[in-house]
Amino acid sequence: MSYRLTVRALAEDDLLEAQRWYEAQQSGLGGEFRAAIDSVFVRLVENPHLYPLVYRGLRRAVVRRFPYLVYFTAEAEVITVLACLHSKRRPGLVRSRVR
Repeated sequence: MSYRLTVRALAEDDLLEAQRWYEAQQSGLGGEFRAAIDSVFVRLVENPHLYPLVYRGLRRAVVRRFPYLVYFTAEAEVITVLACLHSKRRPGLVRSRVR
């Protein structure tokens, strides 16, 4: 089955904020963070059901090398990324985006 990936605006804001933070820490690190995220997106499209359900249809993928989690839903032929959060953030934050 072929999936289409959509990233909600709040999730894109999460990504841009983290990318800017990493870039401020070290030149080029923001790009490496984004490449790691894009790698997760490729894996999601290939097989979203590999990732565990964590809350009411919400799944979670771990970003390699960076302490971030990508939260998404996989319904029909669409994967919707709802959040990309640091692993130390409150898990309840993402639950407010599941609506």
